[in-house]
Amino acid sequence: MSLPLSIRDLHKTYTGSEHPVFDGFSLEVEPGELCAVMGPSGVGKTTLLNCIAGLDHWEGGSIRVGGMALDPSDRTAMALHRRAHIGLAFQQPHLLPEFTLEENLALPLMLDGGPDGAQRAWIRDLLAVVGLADLAVRFPNQLSGGQAARGGLARALVRKPALWLLDEPTGNLDPQTAEEVFGFLLRLHDELKPTTLLVTHNPELAARCGRIVRLG
Repeated sequence: MSLPLSIRDLHKTYTGSEHPVFDGFSLEVEPGELCAVMGPSGVGKTTLLNCIAGLDHWEGGSIRVGGMALDPSDRTAMALHRRAHIGLAFQQPHLLPEFTLEENLALPLMLDGGPDGAQRAWIRDLLAVVGLADLAVRFPNQLSGGQAARGGLARALVRKPALWLLDEPTGNLDPQTAEEVFGFLLRLHDELKPTTLLVTHNPELAARCGRIVRLG
């Protein structure tokens, strides 16, 4: 299930900064859209994702996910919002070194008392989709950069989120590996249809998304 994303008249300024990051920014994203977010460094691409995920606050305007307005002052509500609706993947996959790849994917499900049998089957399916089924019992230090990046993408979808926020997930990879990981990203999006914002500096990858949103 995917959800619409609506950002209206967003205002955000960091403490001590003379200039706002956002000064009346608005964006409407339809359910299931894949949007590339582009712009120069420092323009607010990561800040935008953090606000949508409830990891950062803003001073004015509104962010709605599925029609529900987010309240940045309510940290508990923001944590529940992330847990229920958001899948996050970053430039660094942040796999925990003491757990195997399969265990890393299972960690988000433990908040709900899982994983149960069906969820374990889903984890195996996800690993197969990203070409890591044979590496499930390996630890992160036994994976290549591309394999770890694919593992991070799979973990971001393990709870079947309605909204997928990806911050340069291929940014640290060489061009060939980045292309490989991006191919798996497109396949996962095509199969699950989460509403997706993908921050990237790569115009060739951005051109393969359904829409490009430019900041700055």
